[in-house]
Amino acid sequence: MRLLVLLALVLVARPADAATCRSETYAGNKYSICEVDLTQENLQLFLKDEDGQIYGHFGNIEAALTANGQHLGFAMNAGMFHEDRAPVGHYVENGQEVQRVISSDGPGNFGLLPNGVLCLRDGRADVFETKAFLRDKPPCVSATQSGPMLVIDGALHPKFLKDGTSRYIRNGVGTTADGTRAVFAISDNTVNFYDFGVLFRDHLKMPNALYFDGNVSRLRAPELGRDDAGFSALGPIIGVVEPAR
Repeated sequence: MRLLVLLALVLVARPADAATCRSETYAGNKYSICEVDLTQENLQLFLKDEDGQIYGHFGNIEAALTANGQHLGFAMNAGMFHEDRAPVGHYVENGQEVQRVISSDGPGNFGLLPNGVLCLRDGRADVFETKAFLRDKPPCVSATQSGPMLVIDGALHPKFLKDGTSRYIRNGVGTTADGTRAVFAISDNTVNFYDFGVLFRDHLKMPNALYFDGNVSRLRAPELGRDDAGFSALGPIIGVVEPAR
């Protein structure tokens, strides 16, 4: 009996996982999917450390958090960036704006309008189409803009082609209507935009979803034994901060 009581106390004392990550196959494609409960978990954006240096890699964020008695759980690259790792689009971190909103069309995936903004507020996260973001002016604590949108109010981006030939490892995020849950996905094989959008719309049931990037997409998911390092530094990174274990 004493052993059972001690075991129960250990289980209660264990910190909750920062995100629930799993591997899934949908419509013939393989994905790693991580869900974050914004009412329970601390989701943050990261770009530069206290000395103004680009974090660039998950390990650098983990080292900085460890020094403050914290721990990095799930993490993913979170938006397109220039060669100097500066965000291409709107970026706000802990109330400090780094880059303004970019609302015009342009070259590349970012300029394939409509694009969108992931907005983090206390206890919630929301993906907004950029024009709706400018209209509604949500009070984001942190935000990152990327593009294109994958799902807009339940509909796929209008320019996605079912037989599109552009195929990459891709990653993105969708949010629930009430903003309490964010679902992140990265493909484990190359996919086109249409298939990636359908994953969020039909399988994950996300009313709004935003593309982060392709080809350079990386994931940290301790539950899956995954901590992608890559050869080059990333720009914006999003992750869950936990108490030290």
